[in-house]
Amino acid sequence: MGDVAGVAPVPPQILQEEYDVSEGTTAREPLVEPAAELTIDEVRRYSRHLIIPDVGMSGQKRLKNAKVLVIGAGGLGSPALLYLAAAGVGTIGIAEFDEVDESNLQRQVIHGQSDVGRPKAESAKDSIAEVNPLIDVVVHNERLDNDNVLGIFEGYDLIVDGTDNFATRYMVNDAAYFLKIPYVWGSIYRFDGQASVFWPTAPEGDAPCYRCLYPEPPPPGMVPSCAEGGVLGVLCASIGSIQVNEAIKLLTGIGEPLVGQLMIYDALEMEYRKLKVRKDPNCALCGENPTVTGLIDYETFCGAVSDEAADAAAGATISVTQLEHMLKERDEGTRDFVLVDVREPNEYEINKIPGSVLIPKGEFLNGNALGELPNDKPVVLHCKSGVRSAECLAVLKGAGFADAVHVGGGVAAWVSQVDPSQPSY
Repeated sequence: MGDVAGVAPVPPQILQEEYDVSEGTTAREPLVEPAAELTIDEVRRYSRHLIIPDVGMSGQKRLKNAKVLVIGAGGLGSPALLYLAAAGVGTIGIAEFDEVDESNLQRQVIHGQSDVGRPKAESAKDSIAEVNPLIDVVVHNERLDNDNVLGIFEGYDLIVDGTDNFATRYMVNDAAYFLKIPYVWGSIYRFDGQASVFWPTAPEGDAPCYRCLYPEPPPPGMVPSCAEGGVLGVLCASIGSIQVNEAIKLLTGIGEPLVGQLMIYDALEMEYRKLKVRKDPNCALCGENPTVTGLIDYETFCGAVSDEAADAAAGATISVTQLEHMLKERDEGTRDFVLVDVREPNEYEINKIPGSVLIPKGEFLNGNALGELPNDKPVVLHCKSGVRSAECLAVLKGAGFADAVHVGGGVAAWVSQVDPSQPSY
């Protein structure tokens, strides 16, 4: 898991008006009991915590006794893991199946150049040991799914969620609810970030879950991932540190955590806003008449592409090797077609398939692209991975371009399989 999916629009019906972030705090009961003692080494290491009256010896002992699972060792997971370790959280779990890629190093600060190609979980574990060798690290080097998520979550006091797609977010939310574990959520995209704490099984009983905030996932293709739209590297530190701050408050019982509150951060304007989030009585999971009573098929629930795009792509998807052959035939004059790149201009500057023309996806959605395409030759579409091009393909099919096809895997597959001399992103 590298970066979280883009920040989705917040449904206004579940939000209350913005309020002053300086309102008074309401302490909650600590999540964990304090450990029996701190060693001399621990007292020296955590002395700056110990002299804070709100934390003190008792709070630090609670951190030592805490078990926190961080999902993802990517953009948000990197600062979260480092600061949880530095704070003295006694047991830290890392749920991560991906490997370190060079493109990660712009923001995933827990990894270094020498870690490229290594499992992220193992790389993160080594970095944590350098930060604080006094804690235990548990590695879950596997992809979370319906078969293992409950078993992995069980036994942890708190979850810090740095997932990178909507399907996994909903699964995390549901699994945490069934196990009655609170979790700290964060989301980042370009210059924008969000954070909250979801704990519908809290003793107060009035807190929302992620489904209360987002009852349905955004339509496929509406919210680009960070891999498609980018993210300012330092934004990860801003939101990841907020997540750790919330974790410390929950574990030690100090301050007012973001339970039932949504923190929104705009890095360009340097503006923080805090909104109250209502518990939805009609929530499918934690509402009065729940319809989600067990783990579901989250991939189908979220959908990588719309039904229209999936239907359009069926029987109209070619591979990059097929495209390579078609381009050779076009160069030889035995075949003619138009190859259209539907990515954004800044992506087109990074890498491209030779002979392609750029018409961004938005031009297809507003209809302007239709007038730019010929009616007397086939059209071949591609994007980075195949998701956006499938959505554009649906538009073309609906407009009568029956021979249009798109390239499965997009330019990412082209660089990987055909032209590795180009950079990937």
